[in-house]
Amino acid sequence: MINNPLINTFRNLKGNAKPIVFTEPLWGIPYFLYSPYVSVYMLALGVKDSQIGLIATIGLVFQIFFALLSGAITDKLGRKRTTLIFDLLSWSVSIVIWAIARDINYFILAAIVNAAWRVPSTSWSCLLVEDTPQEQLVPIYSWIYISGLLVAFFSPIAGLLIRWYSLVPTMRGLYVLAFVMMTFKFVIMNHYVKETRQGLVRMQETRDQPLFAVLGEYRGVFSHILRSPKILVAFSIWLVLAISMMINGTFWAVNVTQRLHIPDQSIAYYQFARSIGMLALYFIFMPRISLLPFKKPMLVGFIGWVLSQTLLVVIPAQNYGLLLVSVLLEAVSSVLVNPFLDTMVVRSVDPQERARIMALMAVVVITLTSPFGWIAGRLSEMNRALPFVLNIALFAMGAVLVVIAGRVDDNESVVE
Repeated sequence: MINNPLINTFRNLKGNAKPIVFTEPLWGIPYFLYSPYVSVYMLALGVKDSQIGLIATIGLVFQIFFALLSGAITDKLGRKRTTLIFDLLSWSVSIVIWAIARDINYFILAAIVNAAWRVPSTSWSCLLVEDTPQEQLVPIYSWIYISGLLVAFFSPIAGLLIRWYSLVPTMRGLYVLAFVMMTFKFVIMNHYVKETRQGLVRMQETRDQPLFAVLGEYRGVFSHILRSPKILVAFSIWLVLAISMMINGTFWAVNVTQRLHIPDQSIAYYQFARSIGMLALYFIFMPRISLLPFKKPMLVGFIGWVLSQTLLVVIPAQNYGLLLVSVLLEAVSSVLVNPFLDTMVVRSVDPQERARIMALMAVVVITLTSPFGWIAGRLSEMNRALPFVLNIALFAMGAVLVVIAGRVDDNESVVE
C-alpha cells in the first residue's frame, strides 16, 4: 500500500493540484450527505414528481446561460478569482435557500442560483489542469472522486438522524453543515491556489475587451470543435453521461423509496456501501488501469451501468440484496468511467482555448440535457421504473461511443 501509485501521487502533489485535492473533502462530504435525499425532501414538502423534473429542467436552462458566460468570465477575471466568487454564489447562497425551503418556489429559486456553478466548473478545471503534468491527470481526478467518497464514513449518521428526527429537520441540518464546510473550503482553497500561466495570458489579452466582445470570439472556437473528431466524440460521451446521471441523481431515491418501498433512512446505508466499494476499487484497480488506453475500462464501465439500471427496473419491492448488487455495479462503473472521461475531455481541447472550448461544450451538453428532466419526470409519473429504462438505452449508446472514440484515437495515433 505504501508503494501504491495513487498514494505516491497524493504525497507528491504540487502546485494548484495540492490545495484543490486537499480541500475537496470539505465540499464532497456535505454534498454527498444531503444529495441522496434531495428528491424525497422535495416530496416531503409537497413537490410532485413532474415538478421535480420541471425544477431540474429550469436549473439546466439557467446552467446554459452561465455556461455560455463561463469561458469569457474565466478569461477576464482569471481562474482564481472567478472560482471564489461563483463558488460562493452558486453553492453557499443556494444551500441557504434549500435549508429554509417551504414549497416549490424555494426550490426553483435555489435551482436558478445553483446553476451558476457552471462558471466555477470551467475556472476550477482550468486551475487544476493548466499547470499540471498530463500524465498525472487520471490519478489526480481519481483523488478528486475519492475525496467525495470519504462521506462513506459519515453517511450512516444521516440515516440515524432521519430515524431520530425525521427527514425534513435532518435535511435542514445537513444543509446548514454544508454551508459552513463548503464556504470554508472556498476561502481556504482560494488562499493557496495561484493564477495559472495561461490564465495570466488570457487576462492580459481580454483586459480591454468588453465581456460580450469576448463572447463574440466563440464563433471561431465553435468551428474548431466541429472540425475535431476527438473533441466531438468526447463531447458525445459527456452528453450521454450527463443525461443519465441527471436522471439517476433526480429519480433514484424516488424509485427506491416509492416503488421498491425501501425506508428513507436506509438510503444512507446504500450510499455507505457504494462509497466504500468505490474507495476500495480506486486503491485496488486504479493503479493498475490508470495508464491503460481509455477504451477497455470505459467500455466495461458502461456495460456495468446497463446491468445496474436493468436491476433497478426488474427487482421486486423490498429486495434489499438485489438493490445492493445494483448499487455496487454502479460503483464499479463510476470508477472505470469518470476519471478517464474527465481526462479525455481536457486532453482533447486546445490548451490555449481550454476555457472557451469547455464552456461551449458545456452549453451544448446542458441544452441537449435540459428536456430530459421534464421527460424523466413524466415517465416517473407513469411508472417510476421508466426513467431507468431510458438510462439503459443511454448507457448502451455510451458503450458504442467508447468504441468509436477508441477508433478515432487509434487513427490519430497512426497519423501522428
